[in-house]
Amino acid sequence: MNMIYNSPHYCVVEFQDAAGEFGGFEIMDKSQRREMYLGGTMAARFRHEVEEMIARETSTDELDAFLGRFDGLMQHPLTMH
Repeated sequence: MNMIYNSPHYCVVEFQDAAGEFGGFEIMDKSQRREMYLGGTMAARFRHEVEEMIARETSTDELDAFLGRFDGLMQHPLTMH
């Protein structure tokens, strides 16, 4: 588990599978206290888009707007583990 993004509004954690390979992402909306997990091809596409945004030195506001595209998919309430 590796936190790759943390703002006042969102947090993104990258997970690895048992073999230590890329597994997926958990995206958390802090203000709405919801989260979702991306795996498979959606996670690969998300990773590619995030890498491109990082290379362009995208602002926090732009990254938050990008993550806001996933708000409708976030159905699970945030819980403490």
